[in-house]
Amino acid sequence: MALMDFIKKQFIDIIQWTETGDGTLAWRFPMQEMEIQNGASLTVRESQVAVFVNEGQVADVFAPGMYKLTTQTLPVLTYLKNWDKLFESPFKSDVYFFSTRQQIDQKWGTPQPISIRDKDFGAVRLRAFGNYAFRIADAKRFHTEISGTRDIYSVADLDGQLRGLVLQNISNAIAASGVPFLDLAANQIQFAQALATQLAPEFAKLGLQLDGMTVQSVSLPEELQKILDQKIGMGMVGNDMGKFMQYQTAQAIPKFAEGASQGGGIAGDAMGLGAGVALGQVLAQNLAQGLQGGQGAGAPAAAPATAVVSPADLMATLEKLAELKTKGILTQEEFDAKKAELLKKLV
Repeated sequence: MALMDFIKKQFIDIIQWTETGDGTLAWRFPMQEMEIQNGASLTVRESQVAVFVNEGQVADVFAPGMYKLTTQTLPVLTYLKNWDKLFESPFKSDVYFFSTRQQIDQKWGTPQPISIRDKDFGAVRLRAFGNYAFRIADAKRFHTEISGTRDIYSVADLDGQLRGLVLQNISNAIAASGVPFLDLAANQIQFAQALATQLAPEFAKLGLQLDGMTVQSVSLPEELQKILDQKIGMGMVGNDMGKFMQYQTAQAIPKFAEGASQGGGIAGDAMGLGAGVALGQVLAQNLAQGLQGGQGAGAPAAAPATAVVSPADLMATLEKLAELKTKGILTQEEFDAKKAELLKKLV
């Protein structure tokens, strides 16, 4: 019995890999100084690839299926070892199994805001998060470029490298997508497609295939978020400048009320008084317009009263308009037209 046990330990006649969990990309079959019996059985299951390596050089690669290991099924190894066709002796070779299943829900994100160059705003900063899925597509390349002679190589071992590739290509992906920076949050699918296109060749260099990429969140800087909110406000009033000023005034009323309740000293009281005068004029104009709109079709429309604007109110309004022009919300033509309109009301 002892002799038979010794013989059994020396030769391997069945080679296979049954995965015991998720996250393993490469697994080395344990040889333990043993040799493979000529005519041994090799089982490669679906979602697996087996690779024979002779003295550090990749030999034969096996797709899913069952194989009887002979010189006919191991042509590259036969060539490397200079076997003849009648060779039937046990042999030594390293055997690696690779999982080709999708590795899903791999997270990526920007731990810190990254700088992106935008044609409208120059250099801006953003944060983005999402996930992706990949698989091994070229086991030979993955072995030579990544896993090497390790007994086990897992997804966790590769995670940092792939995250770095994603972050490195975000800027190029945004440029290639053609999506304006302020529209990224509303075009996450297009952004994800551009990022996947940018990353696919980089993954292929490692023997990997990128199967899916999602962008779950894009966070804009606070100052650009304010501009986006103003653009949304313009859209709500149909890009009408007069209505937008009314909208801005209505938005400011709660802030003035809050400041008045908290007290702001003499300067604050003066600012509140000036703002109150301006708000009163705007509300008076709105009331007059409402009354005119309520008249019957046959009644003649009364000429609207010219609003009286003080120099202080005029300067405050012009400063606000200049700020909107600087941010790109107003064009130069719209600013000049509104400025001329205000100057006519100066008393």
